[in-house]
Amino acid sequence: MAKKILIADDEPNIVISLEFLLKREGFDVTVATDGEEAVNRIRSDRPDLVLLDVMMPKKSGFEVCQEVKADPELESIRILMLTAKGRDTEVSKGLALGADAYMTKPFSTKELVERVRSMLES
Repeated sequence: MAKKILIADDEPNIVISLEFLLKREGFDVTVATDGEEAVNRIRSDRPDLVLLDVMMPKKSGFEVCQEVKADPELESIRILMLTAKGRDTEVSKGLALGADAYMTKPFSTKELVERVRSMLES
């Protein structure tokens, strides 16, 4: 059974390329384009991993991460923050809120796939 990945990002070009890449790698991929939709999809679909952008409408990725990790039924869902916000304070904030990993844009697709596979195997 394919692992489920939710892409939570409001940039269409990023979503299209990530969705193509991850489906090609054999993952079951769904998409949310704002923070509220991301939380709803996490609750309904229970993905194995969430690729979570920080800057999204309605709720930021930080808010989504905090909400998911504070819920005992959702806290085991792995979160990879994938964002242009790469300052040390932002990385620290994401990890402090419970993100399992943090990658900054632009990113190497090869490195992203390796990170996703590593997170799903651990």
